[in-house]
Amino acid sequence: MAEALFNALGKGHFRAYSAGSHPTGTVNPFAVERCAALGYDTSRLRSKSWDEFATPDAPAMDFVITVCDQAAGEVCPIWPGKPITAHWGFEDPAAFQGSDEDKRKVFDKVFRQIMNRVSQFVNLPLHVLDHNTIQHEMQVIGASPVEAPNEQH
Repeated sequence: MAEALFNALGKGHFRAYSAGSHPTGTVNPFAVERCAALGYDTSRLRSKSWDEFATPDAPAMDFVITVCDQAAGEVCPIWPGKPITAHWGFEDPAAFQGSDEDKRKVFDKVFRQIMNRVSQFVNLPLHVLDHNTIQHEMQVIGASPVEAPNEQH
């Protein structure tokens, strides 16, 4: 969902890729549903390992943001080019157990949370900020509450 949000909200200024430490081989249908509702072309979405982006021939990345709460404790690969990194923790909606309706609600909630942080990031004046300031801003965004005051758990 973060890939779709960065690519859509970034309006051509970003090319985002999503990957995980333990890909399942399929993109969660509730994630596909949320991305499609955004108007995002889901035909190219695929489940992939982050190892794919740690090779010398991987796409050049300026930023790497981990989003799953479980990823914070994992050892990430060494990213080529030394991109600016940050962790923006969210609950893993795919790990939620319940009815399809309840799963959809969790995906909707996490989608909104990711959208909030991505919106903050894509609206930063990156062209005038230095490396350290961008790193700081990414950490501030990641430390901000994910729940809106009136949002239900």
